Amino acid sequence: MSDKDFAPLTAACVRSLNDKLYEKRKSAALEIERLVRDFVTTNQVDQIKRTLKVLGGDFAYSQNPNTRKGGLIGLAAVAIGLGKESCTHINELVLPVIACFHDVDSRVQYYACEALYNIVKVTRGAVLPFFNNIFDGLSKLAAHPDQNVKNGAELLDRLIKDIVTESSSFDLVAFVPLLRERIYTRNTFARQFVVSWIEVLDAVPDINMLVLLPEILDGLFLILGEDSREIRKMCQGVLAEFLEGIKRTKNGVNYTAMANILIVHSQNADDLIQYTAITWLKEFVILSGRTMLPHMAGILNAILPCLSYTDEARKKVKEAAESLNISLRKLVEAQDDQPTPTVAYAGDHTLDSAHDKPDDDAQIAAPAIVQLEILSVIKVLQRHLGHDSIQTRVAVLKWFNLLLVKTPNKTFRYIHVFFQLLMDALTDPSDDVVLLDLEVLSEISSNPAGLGLSPNQDGEGDKGESESTLLPSPVKQIVEARQGLNQYFTRFMVQLMALFKQERQLLDDRGSFIIRQLSVYLSADAIFRSLAEILILETDVEFACTMVQTLNTILLTSTELYDLRSQLKDLKTEESCTLFCCLYRCWCHSPIATMSLCYLTQNYSHACLLLQSFADLEVTVDFLKEIDKLVQLIESPIFAYLRLQLLDAENNPDLIKSLYGLLMLLPQSEAFKLLRYRLECIPHFTLSSSMHMGDSRKKRKGEERPLVSKIKFDELLQHFLTVQAKHRDAKRKKLAFSISAFKNLDLK
Repeated sequence: MSDKDFAPLTAACVRSLNDKLYEKRKSAALEIERLVRDFVTTNQVDQIKRTLKVLGGDFAYSQNPNTRKGGLIGLAAVAIGLGKESCTHINELVLPVIACFHDVDSRVQYYACEALYNIVKVTRGAVLPFFNNIFDGLSKLAAHPDQNVKNGAELLDRLIKDIVTESSSFDLVAFVPLLRERIYTRNTFARQFVVSWIEVLDAVPDINMLVLLPEILDGLFLILGEDSREIRKMCQGVLAEFLEGIKRTKNGVNYTAMANILIVHSQNADDLIQYTAITWLKEFVILSGRTMLPHMAGILNAILPCLSYTDEARKKVKEAAESLNISLRKLVEAQDDQPTPTVAYAGDHTLDSAHDKPDDDAQIAAPAIVQLEILSVIKVLQRHLGHDSIQTRVAVLKWFNLLLVKTPNKTFRYIHVFFQLLMDALTDPSDDVVLLDLEVLSEISSNPAGLGLSPNQDGEGDKGESESTLLPSPVKQIVEARQGLNQYFTRFMVQLMALFKQERQLLDDRGSFIIRQLSVYLSADAIFRSLAEILILETDVEFACTMVQTLNTILLTSTELYDLRSQLKDLKTEESCTLFCCLYRCWCHSPIATMSLCYLTQNYSHACLLLQSFADLEVTVDFLKEIDKLVQLIESPIFAYLRLQLLDAENNPDLIKSLYGLLMLLPQSEAFKLLRYRLECIPHFTLSSSMHMGDSRKKRKGEERPLVSKIKFDELLQHFLTVQAKHRDAKRKKLAFSISAFKNLDLK
């Protein structure tokens, strides 16, 4: 090229700009600065444009690295020479320099940072239209392997931050897409660069970064997991500032847009990320209240497993999850059980620009009407009811109970979804879980919301047969006959009995615990009456006998059943008499249990008749053990009234005679001695001499308990004999089967 092609630059200046030595390029830059000052003084605008074209076009985009370096230093010199006039030529000054940010030569990149630094010092806020381009270049140079380049970029970065901080015209909306893209970088230095800019922008009073927060929150949480402790701490500080800003602002925060992001990160394996996300969610629930209800299922799905943390490292996470769980429970209200409103959810108020202010009137004009989505929550609870942790399972059951109490009508639509899971939870190894499970099942059984449901209408969209339709027809009749009761009470009793039958170990280990606890939550009368009705129809007489013996022991020994025992003891009401008859028919599976029921209800005359039939029974070791238990019970506080009645021998000969009958059945064991010693304490009398007083005694008893005389004891006794005949038949069949199986063995 001829010298005139670089005019108004001299040939010497051009040679110096192309030189590989920095000092010569610097001297050329000083010459350019003087030249431009003269152009400004003489108002030679064309010459200024020509100079910029040569330096920006011919030099900055040259194939020669040294030429590009000369162009960069020359452009910086032009900006200095122009002074305030440089803003007029901002495009020609900045664009060629920014292009060199991406140069393959690291020295060129360094000089580009240096040149732009000098240009920005002169132009100040005029460079803001190019902010995205500058930010894009600096974000990449921040991760450059050459330390000199990183130092140059850092120096320029500080200057740009100062300018943005003092500016009132920064376009945050235009910056959002670039920041959203760059925040997902995986480079440590680039992450530090991005977080530092977010920190700076948030500190600018005129910039509302809360509008931008939903766009960058996910990226910030990812950076929070950075290996560098310094960057983690830096990011943690930025997030803390944002949260404080949300607390101060309250209005104008898009909680809904950020909730799902927080839910995702609250399940992160990193303790700090998880703790921070859960803490944010807790504050969101406190600040926005019921507007968080649409996210209830997602939040529960995230925090329920956190309740299981036992290690010290995750103690803070567990505590935060527990606190959030409590806050969520407070959101559920009775209004969530009302029909779903027709008004659409208004959503959160969002701002259109970074400088908008929240409009409180707009908030009031469009209130959000939102209700808890019951089914989504139930599905989450259903998923976590089988969690390995006791704490999680306990929390799930507490949620089930809360839904049944606060939103019974809607929850009962989906009983079919989780009822069987609750039944299965009765086999849980934890007593705490079983206790809560019984509370939930009791709430289901007694809740008025279940009264309107028939066994075939226990859930919306349940196309399959309900469980009651699959029960044996006699039991189904029991269910259908109880029109005045919650259908799930009877279903619960039926399934509980089936569970005891299937899980014999459960009956042995927890049978008493379960029934006693149910007697606290529900009516003991209803429980025993229902179980008796079911057992009357039981075909497995061996299981029925075991179950009756268990129920009898519970009835006679549990403090929870004191009122029921008192009711049966006096038999002064029609309900107590029908209950006695119901229990008697069931108790017939166990002769000694039947005797104890007669003692409890003071039906001593019938006890004597019953005892006479024992002569036809097979006296086995188990039979004698049952008598032994009854003798022990007679000595317990439960039968204190019976022992006192022995003092009135003349009016209670049947009682004494039945006790002597038990004594005769016993071998001379410890129980024999115990009962004999008790009978020896009776004042001296003869049974035969007291028999003539029987009629007057019966008359007095009839006056005291008139309803007892209406009981058809003959039919009850006949029922007892029928049941015992079934037991004998069952034993014969079992013995015959055993013999047949033995004969079929291949002894060879």
